Amino acid sequence: MIRPFSADLRGLADEELMALVYEGQARAFEVIFDRHAGVAFSLAYRMCGRRSLAEEIVQEAFMSLWRSTARYDPSRGSVRSWVLRVVHNRAIDAFRREVAGAGQDVLDESIVETLPARERTEDEVERRSDARLVRGALDGLPRDQRQVIELAYFGGFSHTEIASALGLPAGTVKGRMRLGLSKLWLALGEATGVLP
Repeated sequence: MIRPFSADLRGLADEELMALVYEGQARAFEVIFDRHAGVAFSLAYRMCGRRSLAEEIVQEAFMSLWRSTARYDPSRGSVRSWVLRVVHNRAIDAFRREVAGAGQDVLDESIVETLPARERTEDEVERRSDARLVRGALDGLPRDQRQVIELAYFGGFSHTEIASALGLPAGTVKGRMRLGLSKLWLALGEATGVLP
């Protein structure tokens, strides 16, 4: 009995499937999607906390992956780490869009009256100031260190999960985390005037 074409594809490694995707074989991309959509959704959901937004992020990420398959480079990591990197970046973009959208001016004064008062309290101002300091310090880190810190603290992933997702040894992830957190601690100490 002859197996369906997609069943044959399921036996291929991700890298072999990507070669077929380069040739425009949508079924090969479907297998890639089936293998990695679950972990991609998990990452997006952990980062944004809303199911509908996480689904949108994953959909956008896979659409961009389908359109730009030439950018996958096996020497830089596994297909899974490539997918998660794109999902991670899309989630951050979505978060930035929401933050930017929330910061728009309201022209109708009657609407301003309905806004929650907590947004005008000193606590909220301090929280936003702290968030800006942390974001600025994170942006100052090398990309590889920033990535593992964001996955751990914003994504909720363990060292082992990050190592698996990025295709790195656990020791490398721990080293990048340790170095990045040290630099972050120093940067925040300088920014606040409280040196460690």
